[in-house]
Amino acid sequence: MRLDQIEPSAQALEIAGDDQDPRRIEAILQEAKRIVRVRKPLVIAETRHGFICASAGVDSSNAPEPGMLVLLPLDPDASAERLRQRLRELTGRNVAVLVTDSFGRPWRQGTIDVALGASGLEVMRDLRGRRDRVGYELHATMIAVADEIAGAAELVMGKVDGIPAAVVRGLEVAGDGRARDLVIPEERDLFR
Repeated sequence: MRLDQIEPSAQALEIAGDDQDPRRIEAILQEAKRIVRVRKPLVIAETRHGFICASAGVDSSNAPEPGMLVLLPLDPDASAERLRQRLRELTGRNVAVLVTDSFGRPWRQGTIDVALGASGLEVMRDLRGRRDRVGYELHATMIAVADEIAGAAELVMGKVDGIPAAVVRGLEVAGDGRARDLVIPEERDLFR
């Protein structure tokens, strides 16, 4: 999205203040399904996908050129599936694909990459009902496999190194999960 094609609203002008480009804030407002919190000029929003993140996923870093913003894919799981199919066409190999982005986390400093889209893998491993090595039955443990892979892959790709993809080998995670399955259902969201 090009900044020079955005007309900021009164709300965007107010949030931006003197510290931010109001056109960027307007892009965030347009991408947001719901504004969760504003601490000028920071906006935490829920995206159309259900992700709760800074700036509704709107980013200036790693844009194709100055004056542009990067937006989240409309359907990240479909994007992952298209990439997976194309890789199969080009290589003849059946690989899983994750589409990832960096997110901040409540009550933790720093960002970590998380899975926005997934194809060909188990995105979550449900361990409820299993017993640990001393016999304790797990009641709530669900491992966000796709997010763990995304975080590890980011360490290889680097945030500013321009490496668009990483290959992760040696995992037994084949499946048919979708990253949208990682979004916590509204009825289980303790912060709503």
